[in-house]
Amino acid sequence: MAQLVWFKKDLRIYDNPALWHAMQQPGPTYAIFFICQQQWQMHGLASNQQSLILRQLDELALSLSSLGVELYVFNAETFASIPQLLADVVKLNDIKSVYFNYEYELNERQCEHAVTETLSIANADCHAFHDQCFIAPGQVMTKTGDQYQVFTAFKKALVHQYANLIRTVYPAPEKQPIPNKLTIANELAHHRVVAPFAKLADTLNVQANIINLWPVGEEAAHNRLNQFLEAYADSYDEYRDIPNLSATSGISTYLALGILSTSQCLRGVVSLNRGELQSSQAGYTTWINELIWREFYRHIISNQPELCRHKAYKTDTDRIQWNTDPELLKAWQQGRTGFPIVDAAMKQLLHTGWMHNRLRMITAMFLTKNLFIDWRQGEAYFMSQLVDGDFASNNGGWQWSASTGCDAAPYFRIFNPVRQSERFDPNGDFIRTYLPELSSLDNKSIHMPSSAQADHLGYPRAIVDLAESSAFAKAQFKALNDSKHQMPLI
Repeated sequence: MAQLVWFKKDLRIYDNPALWHAMQQPGPTYAIFFICQQQWQMHGLASNQQSLILRQLDELALSLSSLGVELYVFNAETFASIPQLLADVVKLNDIKSVYFNYEYELNERQCEHAVTETLSIANADCHAFHDQCFIAPGQVMTKTGDQYQVFTAFKKALVHQYANLIRTVYPAPEKQPIPNKLTIANELAHHRVVAPFAKLADTLNVQANIINLWPVGEEAAHNRLNQFLEAYADSYDEYRDIPNLSATSGISTYLALGILSTSQCLRGVVSLNRGELQSSQAGYTTWINELIWREFYRHIISNQPELCRHKAYKTDTDRIQWNTDPELLKAWQQGRTGFPIVDAAMKQLLHTGWMHNRLRMITAMFLTKNLFIDWRQGEAYFMSQLVDGDFASNNGGWQWSASTGCDAAPYFRIFNPVRQSERFDPNGDFIRTYLPELSSLDNKSIHMPSSAQADHLGYPRAIVDLAESSAFAKAQFKALNDSKHQMPLI
């Protein structure tokens, strides 16, 4: 008897349910991963993240080798090729069981279904597990069996039930006694990619500073998590919104690639929080809430896969006639809006492949409410740049900001980027880091330079009037709410 573990965005050996269960079975265990660069491009996956995935494969191969398991990597180009490639491997090696962890996006779910059907014909069983959530989607439901639509209600139910529903956190499996190799026939050999996989990553031309900012490997991920829990988690509520401070966890990239699991994070912070999810320890509780938000968005897309087809959660908002000005969009993307906190945030994204969470909300709301550009344009651009690009969280965050999503910000609540800047970057330290041309300005002017100051420093003037644009956005949403059947809006 032999088992095959199909790795996806779960590139770790610790707390990997599929790997752990496979290695409890008698007989050898093998591991497989498919590089789907054409599919990644269709999904708009950032080159920054593709590079991390490929470099993490080298680390995963070393970790699996320490367990006596060899990792086999194949080019599949798209998900459509995976079922037959897996079936070929299964048949050639008399594998009876394939183990994998669920993904919740629509194309990924369709691929898993196709794999299960194809392998059934090949007389191989599939065993699937939930690893991205600490409580499986579908288990935290209303009394009528529906998905919760409001985060606070979802959180309350999850907290109430979590002791009974929380999944096990698994250790790394014990080493299997005799390493084995798969038989790779000629028809499979030309699909195989041989380590080091970082060679492929090098072809993506990712900036060296981004590679250095996000070291791969489970040890690096665990170290970053532990450093946060030990040094910053207890004051997370107080400092998390200040972008110039390293006061957030910095582990979203490792969660997006599955180098860490949310269950590992939750176990770590709950141990510090006296075994509780909610308590008077505001720093710990606030970070736990962020983990639950991540959970909430995964439950949402699992329940409503149409969100993966660029649909708004509030379907009536698709009647809104968004602005389609490509020059405004380009100015936002390049950090040339004339609003320093927005531009500095966009420069941070371009230079590091990451953006502080408070700034994600500010920039998203500016695009959707002040420039009145379709949230899908912003969602796609973020995915094309982010090292921590994650569909559920990215989609949830964008639809929250655009007031089109589940439990989203009310349409009349529009962040003023200047006030946000004054509140969360009072001395302009973050702005000066990414907009050095403004460094000579005083701590008041730096949040909104005058036209004369902007011209003198070579900084763009504001591309939109905040008051007028906010009023326009509110009017559009109000018209939609007042007349659900009016079509189209003008």
